[in-house]
Amino acid sequence: MSIFDRDKSAERIPVCIVTGFLGAGKTTLINRLLGNPGMKGALVIVNEFGAVGLDHLFIESTDTDLVLLSSGCICCTVRGDLEMALRDIAAKRQAGTIAPFDRVLIETTGLADPAPVAALFLNHPMVMHDFRLQAVVTVVDAVNGMRQLDEHAEAMVQAGLSDLLLISKTDIADARDAASLDRRLGQIAPQAKRMVACHGEVAPEIIFAAVPAAPARSLPPPLEAHPGTCADPQCSHPDHGTRHDASIRTICIVHDRPLPWAIVNDWLGLVRSTWGDALLRLKGLVAVTDEPGPLVVHGVHRTFHPPVALDDWPDDDRRTRLVLIVRDVDPGAILASFQAATAEAEAPT
Repeated sequence: MSIFDRDKSAERIPVCIVTGFLGAGKTTLINRLLGNPGMKGALVIVNEFGAVGLDHLFIESTDTDLVLLSSGCICCTVRGDLEMALRDIAAKRQAGTIAPFDRVLIETTGLADPAPVAALFLNHPMVMHDFRLQAVVTVVDAVNGMRQLDEHAEAMVQAGLSDLLLISKTDIADARDAASLDRRLGQIAPQAKRMVACHGEVAPEIIFAAVPAAPARSLPPPLEAHPGTCADPQCSHPDHGTRHDASIRTICIVHDRPLPWAIVNDWLGLVRSTWGDALLRLKGLVAVTDEPGPLVVHGVHRTFHPPVALDDWPDDDRRTRLVLIVRDVDPGAILASFQAATAEAEAPT
């Protein structure tokens, strides 16, 4: 049996990870979300209540770590092991001792690498039984973001792993600096949607929206690697594109025709065995022969989750779209491996 056997169950609870460097605006975002009635039915996991002003939102304390908010969502403090907290919360949900929830939002600390948090939903069977990773959302400060990307590897990884990049503080940032940051983020994470989020004003449906792993801009045919360098021709900073950007690469793969699952499965196994240690994240939609909808694939390092079969496509683009984020790997080798696999699949018999 393949380690990548398909998982047709899409009923597990979707999880959104919110990350971002220190001072980026995560607390403001979380506070706004917690006060939004659109968060009804969500579980929000934060590190400490003390950092977020919640007193006006409390309506009921369920135990020392859980409170039910007026928006209808549950808020949870986690000071220790996230895995144990998730398992405990899932058990309480099953037993009916806490209010039911249908989504989870997890806020990481400002210095956290989100990859291990994402991996938790891919390699712990007890967590995977109840939860599935939906998206990684990163808040980036328009005032300090460029410097943080230059000086802190954590900021680079947070941006690079994103499905959605929220650019904060554009109201107080220099317009040219904000534009340069936006262009640089587009190079670091071409797979991610980017949008402005001043004062945390983002609708919950955007945060929790399914984010297909499609590049944020159209790609020329059918494969392209993005080295993650600064795209601003007027940028004079000597470190732009040479410090952390050069080590973290984003590889976007687009393939026009459906492929046999066995071919894709074998290629994923090759990626895991050859480049797994350097693979920060893999995510994508795969068009599979004789299937009405795509398969959603996820991987972090050497851990790959069984693909989930969707009944239909989330948009009008029916092509295979894969995004790989790697560290210190030549994108050409991975692209060549995919080309070789698909060439074999489509060779005339």
